[in-house]
Amino acid sequence: MKRSKQWLIAAGLMASAAASQAAGTLIYCSESSPGGFDPAQYLSGADFDASAETVFNRLVEFERGGTKVIPALAESWTISPDGKVYTFKLRKGVKFHSTDYFKPTRDFNADDVVFTFSRMLDKNHPFRKAYPTEFPYFTDMGLDGNIAKVEKLDPQTVRFTLKNVDAAFIQNLAMSFASVQSAEYADKLLKAGKASEINQKPIGTGPFVFRRYQKDAQIRFSGNKQYWKPADVKLDNLVFAITTDASVRAQKLKKGECHVTVYPRPADVPSLKADPNVTVLSKPGFNLGYLAYNVEKPTLKKLEVRQALDMAVNKDAILKAVYQDAGQKADNALPPTQWSYNKAIKATAYNPAKAKELLAKAGYPKGFEMTLWAMPVQRPYNPNARLMAEMMQADFAKVGVKAKIVSYEWGEYMKRAMKGEHDAILIGWTGDNGDPDNWMNNLYGCDSVKGSNYSKWCYKPFDDLVQKAKVTTNVAERSKLYSKSQEVLKGQVPITPIAHSTVNQPVRKNVQGFKVSPFGLHSFYGVSVK
Repeated sequence: MKRSKQWLIAAGLMASAAASQAAGTLIYCSESSPGGFDPAQYLSGADFDASAETVFNRLVEFERGGTKVIPALAESWTISPDGKVYTFKLRKGVKFHSTDYFKPTRDFNADDVVFTFSRMLDKNHPFRKAYPTEFPYFTDMGLDGNIAKVEKLDPQTVRFTLKNVDAAFIQNLAMSFASVQSAEYADKLLKAGKASEINQKPIGTGPFVFRRYQKDAQIRFSGNKQYWKPADVKLDNLVFAITTDASVRAQKLKKGECHVTVYPRPADVPSLKADPNVTVLSKPGFNLGYLAYNVEKPTLKKLEVRQALDMAVNKDAILKAVYQDAGQKADNALPPTQWSYNKAIKATAYNPAKAKELLAKAGYPKGFEMTLWAMPVQRPYNPNARLMAEMMQADFAKVGVKAKIVSYEWGEYMKRAMKGEHDAILIGWTGDNGDPDNWMNNLYGCDSVKGSNYSKWCYKPFDDLVQKAKVTTNVAERSKLYSKSQEVLKGQVPITPIAHSTVNQPVRKNVQGFKVSPFGLHSFYGVSVK
């Protein structure tokens, strides 16, 4: 029934698109509904694609398809000699979106930057008290504890003062969570008692204007005709056709029912490559799919149990069945293309006999029961979490561990995972900014135990190394510290690394200008339909 509904919606979208093709309508078959449209609240690429990459801008941004940081809402910036004070000169004449629910009366200025970051910094901020929410990226990266103040020096100048040096601060500000909100819009919502609408009816300065959203069906945007970088807006309309089934997405692309899709099943890639109307853009994935063990659970708190589960997983079999020819086995807790990667670390060998011995030593000679969470959607780092979970379930059964597979709708899955409801969870990560801190601190650090550290693992010998690396500006010294931290992590087994997947991005051949993001995002500015 659900698929029929999606097909009818898609048919309707294509009918309207066909009528306006010359006007520039692009349909993107996305993989899931976003949790909302306030980027600061989320961690998932599906949320960022529908908000940060469309509706919003940041002070600085990554160049499209690359890792270089370029000016955006800030035209320039200076850094104090001690590395703790950043002063940004803001771009003039930038317009916020005008919609049926908000009409701005002024251009973007320093008040918007101060509001954006003050809301995340101050738990007693009036807007945050009216709409209580968490900002996981901001806190996971320790920015809530390191930013001492954000000040407006004049309408076009903002100053950030840090407590400690942060070698990746500029890269961090280019990330999706740092998208700049309208202080004027927030003030209007606050006065109307509708602060939560900031997450439902977004207002930004970005290349696309939000129009409407139908959950599990579609999101509609229009091109921003007042965009400060007009050459980047080549589409009149952008439609996200939400299609959760990867095979259905592939078929819709072949039929011309969408122009761009995402995360094809490895089995579908050959037929997509053979289609004369489709181009499959491929890129080595800057990602990691892994199994995280919640060390706050009494059983998984024991190192021997985690070691046993780690060697009970037949990673080679999973790589062959789940990733097929589109991945490589992961040895380490970050991808090999990340600088500071420790090449000496190797994946734990499959050894169910040794796993049984370790379980017995830990006090579980007959095994135990646990939950094994599996993602309901395809992600760039895991094309089929359900199959992976079933294979792990069989592996664990061989050593006496009974794993119950659990899944939820994607937004609910992420929300519950951050709360630590799981025992073991299939999850993953695509690097956000090219810096090792984005892996070692965000995924495994003490700052992140209430956010993207799904192992809930806080281990001082590891965290001390990561925090020291964060405040060190010498790249060679940082690399040594991160390399050592990887050895510590390997010994403590908060996760089982599984694979790094190749990113295959299918697009219709009449799509021009689309670039594959190294960070797993999907941007449509600068893109046109021929």
